[in-house]
Amino acid sequence: MASEEAAAGSLWRFSLMVYSRPGVADALIRLQDRGGHNVNLVIFGLWLGACEGLRLDAAALARAKAAIARLDGEAVAPLRRLRRALKDDPDPDLRELRRRVLALEIAAERRVQARLAGIVKGVGTAADRQAAAAANLRLVLGADAASNDAELLRRAIAPR
Repeated sequence: MASEEAAAGSLWRFSLMVYSRPGVADALIRLQDRGGHNVNLVIFGLWLGACEGLRLDAAALARAKAAIARLDGEAVAPLRRLRRALKDDPDPDLRELRRRVLALEIAAERRVQARLAGIVKGVGTAADRQAAAAANLRLVLGADAASNDAELLRRAIAPR
């Protein structure tokens, strides 16, 4: 495993790559809004399996949730709510403020991912990276792992 800084950079690049694939952004937002899932945890699980060959267990997932809880609850979520509240407002000043709030939200999410990348020590290895990513997705999503959105995510990270 590379340094925490390198791991954080790898996770962020993976996030940008996966998020840009067709349908992924919408699937992640649906999982977040309908299922209450943390998008960064979902992406972390996929990255951990697909890129690092590591498999989460319940204890590691609990550590990950604990590592990001305060930052997510006190920064990311309030910024997201504010950004969404300003969406489609015709006022040019509010549109500019929304753009700035988005930049802060993205910066906060990047910090969340850096914290997640820092907890990978002690996570179990797996021989098959795709299987590890799928297992991590099942653990993070629970019952929603059987959803069409989860299937779209699995396909989005499959080797091409």
